[in-house]
Amino acid sequence: MVNLKYSLVIEATADPNFFGFYSPDLEGFTGVGHSIEDCLYKARWGMDEHMSLLKKQGLPVPKPNPNPTILIQNEQRLESVSR
Repeated sequence: MVNLKYSLVIEATADPNFFGFYSPDLEGFTGVGHSIEDCLYKARWGMDEHMSLLKKQGLPVPKPNPNPTILIQNEQRLESVSR
């Protein structure tokens, strides 16, 4: 069981040695890892550090998600629209 307080999105990048991750529930929280497992490990500890920084800066800390999800997907790329 993965114990996270917020949802997490892990994205595979064009480089097979790197994955990006972010939380749609925790604004400003992002990171990179060398594997899915590495991302999960870094996210678990990083979320606590991120919440601590928000508190220190007097910024709002969102309530934990009662049903956090983990989504693993390919990196979302913005397509340029040519006209």
